[in-house]
Amino acid sequence: MDRPDKNLIIAIDGHSSCGKSTVAKDLAKKINYTYIDSGAMYRVVTLFAMRNGLILEDKVDENKLAHFIDQISISFRYNESKQRHETYMNDELVEDEIRNMEVSDKVSFIAKIKFVREKMVTLQRDLSKSGGVIMDGRDIGTVVFPNADLKIFMTADVEVRAIRRYKELKEKGEDISLEAIRENVKKRDFIDENREESPLRKAEDAIILNNSQLSPEEQLDWIIERMKEIKKTSKLG
Repeated sequence: MDRPDKNLIIAIDGHSSCGKSTVAKDLAKKINYTYIDSGAMYRVVTLFAMRNGLILEDKVDENKLAHFIDQISISFRYNESKQRHETYMNDELVEDEIRNMEVSDKVSFIAKIKFVREKMVTLQRDLSKSGGVIMDGRDIGTVVFPNADLKIFMTADVEVRAIRRYKELKEKGEDISLEAIRENVKKRDFIDENREESPLRKAEDAIILNNSQLSPEEQLDWIIERMKEIKKTSKLG
């Protein structure tokens, strides 16, 4: 490996609501890596489009969005008091707003637009130039970082993912049914896997992590073991 162990690039891809971001954040904190939430970046663009009337039902005004895309600034900051990574749009804290169901229901329509993906990939690569990065999303190991040191494809049963999402939103006070969330998960899977631009798929050299029956701690241990294997292999090589 060209980079030292401390500067690995770890790509975590997978289905929606399978806990990619949670695991990536926890891992980054534990091993002192930089965490970049690519999904949040698409959610920011979705929120911007919604606020500016660029999404009507399931149709996006791509011409107007293309005009505004360079005006959207995205940054991440770690909130020490809340012990969490937070997302900012043009210096406005939008972490909670981009996680609501309204944004979740529209984000797949934004994420499939070619010029949006190209813009986000450029930003993601710029944020990761020095290595020591963990990034999760849909196309990190296949498009953004095809040469990532460790690629993980996370998944879980649809019902498990729906229940997790339901509990998360209920804790935030959102009035939403489990059935609505289950349909949202299925809908996002279909759109993500069948879009023309960078569809969700497992990279050939990615390792599958099905976390349907795993706790967050067990998932972290599993990934750290894979990192140790990479370190060992690189020394042997």
